[in-house]
Amino acid sequence: MFIDRVTVDVEAGRGGDGCMSFRREKYVPRGGPDGGDGGNGGSVIVIAEEGVDSLSELTHRKHWRAKSGTPGQGKKCHGANADDLVIHVPPGTVVIDEKGDFFLKDLAAPGEQVVAARGGKGGKGNTRFKSATNQAPREFTRGGDGEARRLTFELKVLADVGLLGKPNAGKSTLLSRVSRARPEIADYPFTTKIPNLGIVQIDIDRTLVMADIPGLIEGAAEGAGLGHEFLRHVERTRVLVHLVEPTPVDGTDPVENYQAIRQEVEAYDVDLANRPEIIAVSKCELPDATEVQAKLAELTGKDILRFSAVTGEGLNDLMNRTYAVLAETPNS
Repeated sequence: MFIDRVTVDVEAGRGGDGCMSFRREKYVPRGGPDGGDGGNGGSVIVIAEEGVDSLSELTHRKHWRAKSGTPGQGKKCHGANADDLVIHVPPGTVVIDEKGDFFLKDLAAPGEQVVAARGGKGGKGNTRFKSATNQAPREFTRGGDGEARRLTFELKVLADVGLLGKPNAGKSTLLSRVSRARPEIADYPFTTKIPNLGIVQIDIDRTLVMADIPGLIEGAAEGAGLGHEFLRHVERTRVLVHLVEPTPVDGTDPVENYQAIRQEVEAYDVDLANRPEIIAVSKCELPDATEVQAKLAELTGKDILRFSAVTGEGLNDLMNRTYAVLAETPNS
């Protein structure tokens, strides 16, 4: 099961207490203070790791608590520092402080990390308080408390190209034809319920990562259908490929469908709507494809492509155009 949003509680370890002790040794009268400091508590660290592809592991553990540092001891022995607790998440995960409602870190690349909760400092032993005027101090300090937070992890898939379109526009079929991805394909709407990624090999030295996003419907930006849950997965894509079905199974108008999806994207994120967009009429073997292509060209003023994932017609043109636009689009 694909999990892309999880909320957990994290708590760093408490610092160990400082020690109040005096040196007691034969033939060493008035040995003086020798209490050591306590160890530091472990922190909770979130790291983006390549190879981790979902947040499903976090769903089985709602409380993440690092170990506490050990107390100081006599003979000026320092307490042991606790190990940090590391949480591994997929690259593309945003870490959000649920209570404060702010972003801690956007872990976009493998190896990036953030200290989600810092461990408490170890307390000071009475040796620390020794002075010329206080040669037998009995003061020491307790270890500090570790930070505690409620975190939300939100995964946004990392892809160069995002496929947009109404349900049954042919996004999954296209992805399965141009890559080794094997998304579920059927002839009913909303077959795709999770984003699917595929690596498209244009030629020997040109590749791109394409994401098949679940079909959007009107009201998606306000939470209708599957769109609200998965619109955020398009946020990181640099180029949008908008597929338009020439003969929708629900009898709707394909041009109006294109406009409806554009409105939903604009309502969700204006910056996203301004990304480079390639419009392509899918299933071009159908008789209405040429007419729909002409109408979209008149409406948008753009060069509209058409292709068939079944016959292969126009696929090379679509992939070459996509890569060319991608090469001209800088990383955000």
